[in-house]
Amino acid sequence: MSASQATIETLARILAAHDGLEGPLLPILHAVQAELGFIPEDVQPIIAAHLNISKAEVHGVVTFYHDFRAAPAGRHVVKICRAEACQAMGANGLADATLAKLGVAWHGTTANGAVTIEPVYCLGLCACGPAAMVDDRVVGRVDTAKMDELLAEAGA
Repeated sequence: MSASQATIETLARILAAHDGLEGPLLPILHAVQAELGFIPEDVQPIIAAHLNISKAEVHGVVTFYHDFRAAPAGRHVVKICRAEACQAMGANGLADATLAKLGVAWHGTTANGAVTIEPVYCLGLCACGPAAMVDDRVVGRVDTAKMDELLAEAGA
């Protein structure tokens, strides 16, 4: 599948805005994801050609960093802390219950497109674990009942 004309125009604007920067790959990828919501696979060769690097290098960066998406996220992104402090407070059980309730694996999106679930490694609420983030809102002391409330608010 090839990129749409609108996607190509957006990408051209982003690439032009980053010309002359040293080490522009990450800023370009962040800009693409901010504009499109994800990094389409079909734009990666265009970015590689523009930067005179291999397609493998671009793909490697996209797949290495967990914040980059290869597919659109749901309307809401729910992240559950997987760091040790939250694990000690029950985050593993919370994660297992949440994934089972939604019927998805990590990085999956519910069938209705409402929620994408992602792991995160520390939200800075170590004293209030387990912690979660819904979109940009951080929530502490999340148990399964609180998670159910958060998911209901998100439309899951």
